[in-house]
Amino acid sequence: MRFDSPAGENLFDRAKIVGQPAPRIDGPRKTTGTAPYAYERHDVVAGQLYGYPVGSAIAKGRIVAIDTAAAEAAPGVVSIVTTLEHDPITELWSYDPVHHFGGPEVNHYHQAIAVVVGESFEAARAAANLVGVTYEGDDAASFDLAAQAEESHDFEPKSNIGDFDAAFAVAPVTLDETYTTPAESHAMMEPHATLAAWDGDRVTLWTSNQMIEWGRQSMAKALRIPADNIRLDSPFIGGGFGTKLFVRADAILAALAARKLGRPVKVTLPRPMIANNTTHRGITIQRIRIGAERDGRITAIAHDNASNALHQRGGENAIAPTQEFYGGANRLMVQRNIPMHLPNSNAMRAPGETAGLMALEIAMDEMAERLGMDPVEFRIANDTQVNPDNGVPFSERHFVECLRTGAERFGWAARNTVPGGARDGAWLIGHGVAGAYRGAPAAKSGARVVLKPDATVTVLTDMTDIGTGSYTIMAQTVAESLGVPLAAVSVELGDSRYPVSAGSGGQWGAASATAGVYAACVALRAAIAERMSVMADDLSFQDGMVRAGNTSAPLSEIAAAGEIAAEDTIEFGDFRSKEFVVSTFGAHFAEVAVHAYTGEIRVRRMLAVCDAGRIINPLTARSQVIGAMTMGVGAALMEELAVDTRYGFFVNHDLAGYEVPVHMDIPSQEVIFLEGTDAYSTPLKAKGVGELGLCGVSAAIANATYNATGVRVRDYPVTLDKLLADLPAA
Repeated sequence: MRFDSPAGENLFDRAKIVGQPAPRIDGPRKTTGTAPYAYERHDVVAGQLYGYPVGSAIAKGRIVAIDTAAAEAAPGVVSIVTTLEHDPITELWSYDPVHHFGGPEVNHYHQAIAVVVGESFEAARAAANLVGVTYEGDDAASFDLAAQAEESHDFEPKSNIGDFDAAFAVAPVTLDETYTTPAESHAMMEPHATLAAWDGDRVTLWTSNQMIEWGRQSMAKALRIPADNIRLDSPFIGGGFGTKLFVRADAILAALAARKLGRPVKVTLPRPMIANNTTHRGITIQRIRIGAERDGRITAIAHDNASNALHQRGGENAIAPTQEFYGGANRLMVQRNIPMHLPNSNAMRAPGETAGLMALEIAMDEMAERLGMDPVEFRIANDTQVNPDNGVPFSERHFVECLRTGAERFGWAARNTVPGGARDGAWLIGHGVAGAYRGAPAAKSGARVVLKPDATVTVLTDMTDIGTGSYTIMAQTVAESLGVPLAAVSVELGDSRYPVSAGSGGQWGAASATAGVYAACVALRAAIAERMSVMADDLSFQDGMVRAGNTSAPLSEIAAAGEIAAEDTIEFGDFRSKEFVVSTFGAHFAEVAVHAYTGEIRVRRMLAVCDAGRIINPLTARSQVIGAMTMGVGAALMEELAVDTRYGFFVNHDLAGYEVPVHMDIPSQEVIFLEGTDAYSTPLKAKGVGELGLCGVSAAIANATYNATGVRVRDYPVTLDKLLADLPAA
């Protein structure tokens, strides 16, 4: 099925199941511990061995020798695979061109250089500490973004519209400030893990991966075998947030070790290797300049961002939201990916927009204050219905409604308006707002749907569920399309033997995969019509019955002669991207309390208002947004991968040193979804929302902290040590 023009009125506009809050159908398995995750696939193959990875102890250089004698002699050790045994395995996927394994070159700390395989996890781990490595270091390595950015200015602008310098020079009100955001870890609950087993020249990997087809193609390249000889199976994923978009060292090491030994091998990455071996959100240094008329209309806006990147496909593209969010005729955007020898930075939930809005939305607040305007009204004054960089109109943009709705529900009019001027006992009280913007891409996605003689329906696709509710919303799509109860639908996901889907990432997963399932359902309806010898357009489906004209029959009767299967793929035409910008919008509001004596920050309440087309399942969508809001609290107040600029690694590389929010940190969270649809998005008129929920959150909290204290912190995270010296007199 091709989606070549805007969706007209269809069955989803009269939906009874799609759009309703349905509990997660995979919830019982998750809550009872029976959902099988990659490292726990104990029953799929016998004789599993345990691999423990060895990571490089230097960040840049060469391996001269690896001594495995002591490790091989240790109790319970079966074998050791080292990087010197293999040619380099690198650039497996264009969006993640990193060196995974093989050869003597070391490009970053904790690059995988060996895997010790043992009869038990403990035996392999103990022996891994006995592997001796001789290195030749490279003194030219660089690990300090601020120092590198000072020397790197020769970058072509991504946008250069009008004459920014001239407009900024004559603007009555201006801002020129620099903001920084640190490296962040994905810190998902389930570590990277893979169990690999070979059967002749074929291999199965039970793994934790967001993009099954990407992973299958990457492993084919790594193992130098046809992709058809590889099966990936990933039905449950305990979080990914982008770090599991691509194959990581666990899959490479497990597959190589299993091939060498002729036995199944499982490998999980220890938490320090997740931080230093895989990927992270890039560090940013962002200079933002804004010029405006006294009525608040922006006339000049510039955003210069420097970010660390081991490869040019890395770096945090923080200018992305500024290019498309607010109006302003004269625009200058520069993205500087600075080569550094930290692990490559790459996708982390809402890449670009998260870090970019952490800076931009503070800058917007600072400009509002200089103009003497309400921060909400200043944002409204600079709303635009076209992409300000290229003039292409947005398909739907209800940002102003998000702000107005949120301000009313939050009680914005009664907020504290004097920084440092409101108290509740020993606590200083502040209120903040920030805008949210995230694109709404869609990608080709396929599925197979099978109607069985008992009138149950099974949908099969390699789509993944990373905790987002994919099982449930796909079942809802099938139930709506075929007129069957939700309980009659079963969903099988994450297996590369099934049709290729869009996969989970980039806020495209839900919209694309449900559209692919709908395409398969349309094909199944046609197959049912053929069996009934009627035209597909004459059929209607409701309550387990199929009707054609004045006749009707139960689906079980239609399928009595044998199950009916159909498969199709949704493909999206150019109109979606050339004629319109399809995006999502939102507004975040936060109230914080800052202790007047200690500077401790407590978030008291949060509100998100989201404009994301048709919400397929308000219950799972709300879960996505409040989870994202929780990540925003972490980014605002505590999360930071600290770089050792001498040796080039992240020091706090575990969940003891890398702090994330806990239940005590999260207050009342409210989510409002604007009612509406976007005919340009998909046949369901739906868009993703899981990444939008994070965009702008941290800035709303930072702005509220300023409002509470009068102390402006432009370097995230906003920790108490950055407030203490300048807090109002107690």
